[in-house]
Amino acid sequence: MADQQQVTCLKCSRMMPGDSILFGPAGLSHIDCRRPRVLSAEERALLLTYCLGHPVGKCVACAGDFKLSELASDALGGRTLLCPRCRRELTESVRAHLHSCAMLPEEIRRRAQAVREAAQYLTKESRELRDTSDVLIREAEAALHALREAMRRSPPNQGNA
Repeated sequence: MADQQQVTCLKCSRMMPGDSILFGPAGLSHIDCRRPRVLSAEERALLLTYCLGHPVGKCVACAGDFKLSELASDALGGRTLLCPRCRRELTESVRAHLHSCAMLPEEIRRRAQAVREAAQYLTKESRELRDTSDVLIREAEAALHALREAMRRSPPNQGNA
């Protein structure tokens, strides 16, 4: 059962596996709770720096490859990076491209991989700590219940001196 539990955002309390997250002093949260899978500022900067001249998004529905400048956005629906033909969300396709783009210098690709691994590790650690705290809370509740039960069964002290 613990394996099925997922980390939740401190701001909106929604599940966030695979979502774009921030590591703040209080814990993990979405970059933007309204758009939990939005590209980070660093991902956008890398796309603008290294990927403007070639396709970055692939739409499986219409089999199109699109450059960043060709992708549509939907300001009202909170979705970004949409296929210009069928309006499907392409954010994950763009993110996948970014993580494998040969135009990125090796050092940047290596550091981006390290950031992804650190994010996965922190998410896992957060989940494990939450699971441990849940166990400790249940143990404390059981101990409190046992104490109350013992107090209920114990005769009151008559104060004999």
